[in-house]
Amino acid sequence: MNRRYRGPKHPMLEKLIEYGLVLMGSAIIAIGFNVFLLPNRIASGGVSGISTITDATLHWEPAFVQWAFNIPLFIAGLIFLGMHFGAKSLVGTLFLPFIVFLTKDWEPWTEDALLGAICGGIMVGLGLGIVFRGKASTGGTDLAAQIIHKYTHFSLGTCVAMIDGLIVLWAAIVFDIEQGLYALIGLYVTSKTIDLIQVGINRSKTVMIITNNEVEVRDAIINEIDRGVTRLTGTGGYTDDARPLLMCVVDQSEFTKLKQLIKTVDPKAFVVVMDASEVLGEGFKPA
Repeated sequence: MNRRYRGPKHPMLEKLIEYGLVLMGSAIIAIGFNVFLLPNRIASGGVSGISTITDATLHWEPAFVQWAFNIPLFIAGLIFLGMHFGAKSLVGTLFLPFIVFLTKDWEPWTEDALLGAICGGIMVGLGLGIVFRGKASTGGTDLAAQIIHKYTHFSLGTCVAMIDGLIVLWAAIVFDIEQGLYALIGLYVTSKTIDLIQVGINRSKTVMIITNNEVEVRDAIINEIDRGVTRLTGTGGYTDDARPLLMCVVDQSEFTKLKQLIKTVDPKAFVVVMDASEVLGEGFKPA
């Protein structure tokens, strides 16, 4: 039942995989931009949102606008943040606008603004999630947010929201309120898709068990479910008595069996179940 970690990959192979993820993710973002967001005037934040607005108002080539913002922002990040973003992030910064330029003549996949916002948000979130898996970024306004964060008292999340919010507001002024709302939808879908790619869809369950049959429940979980159990010490708030607390993490598919097992061993057990979006360690994903 437990899945063992088979050890690290070859360093060179791992690097190649990471670069491949950056290139693939950047390509997905660029295609989603050209076939969903740009033709429907969905400026859902970031440098791509800026290039959507300048394309509509000034007829500037979006790929050139993205290069014009991304490259200076990358350099500014190196200067002001003192971070070594690495070659992978530079590749993403340059490669994404390149694919935008190559696919600029592709026909839109929909002319419905709502579908464009949703599907474009999914493709951008999918691409960014893959790039993040490659331990890189595509630069852009995220770097500007990090610079503002360093020299102000605002949190990083607030800085990102401020910049993207200003771009969405700009879109609402340039186009109309409805387009601004579509941009918000695209931004929301992008963030949720990134979360999905980062933590996956197979959520695990953290189960906390308070029982008078501690040994029996523990042995049943170990032998029947083949999962480890951690024993914690708790104190009853009303009785002030010491109570053992068992904690176990199981896959979604194992939860029903675990619940039935606990009910069989101790029908009076008090059980608390929580979602665990990502679990690292033996029996799950390698840390």
